[in-house]
Amino acid sequence: MENNSVKEEEIQHISNLKTLKQYLCHQDNSENAFYFSNVPQKCKEFPCMLGIDEAGRGPVLGPMVYGTALCCVDDSAQLAALECADSKALTEETRDKLFEKICGSPDLLGWGVEIISPNSICNSMLSRTKYSLNQVSMDSAIGLIRGAVKAGVNIEHIYVDTVGPPEKYQAYLLSLFPNFKITVAKKADSTYSIVSAASICAKVVRDHALSVWDFQEFTSSVKESMEKFGSGYPGG
Repeated sequence: MENNSVKEEEIQHISNLKTLKQYLCHQDNSENAFYFSNVPQKCKEFPCMLGIDEAGRGPVLGPMVYGTALCCVDDSAQLAALECADSKALTEETRDKLFEKICGSPDLLGWGVEIISPNSICNSMLSRTKYSLNQVSMDSAIGLIRGAVKAGVNIEHIYVDTVGPPEKYQAYLLSLFPNFKITVAKKADSTYSIVSAASICAKVVRDHALSVWDFQEFTSSVKESMEKFGSGYPGG
């Protein structure tokens, strides 16, 4: 593991993979964490699109991470030039390079993530009051939208990769955010570039959380198995 003697206040702004790892090393992995990057000034002045996607919903190891990315509607061509794609269809090396591009484009893109801890997911599943994984996912997406609103993003259109029936989810989000255009769709991460960017942020954060977090409850043999089987996705 890298030397992480950097003061916490010095790593709150994630600008590359190194600072991402430093940020993650300072997080208590038994608790949820929320991060939102600086928002480009023009995203506060001109109509923006927001994309939302998750990583880690299916695998049993590590956290589930919900990600968002945002940029001005008029900058769609510049976003497309980054060649973001569904993170699951990319190699880890390509995802990391694209994440660096996203972080290196602070005047074009903003992004954010919620890291939902394994403890939180487990407690939700075992609580007396039914709190399904679908609702956990939806609440995280809603939290990211509210985070963007709080940060002053001039949201025009929100694109979301669906959880459950897209029509029902879209109607639910519209009931909460009636002033925005909202599109919820299957495979939105491979259809809309802004959702692809969100997908990459979520997947990269999850991958590196698994690489730097120390799960005290795991024995050395379990940790060895985690390294062998990777992130829990068939492609690693």
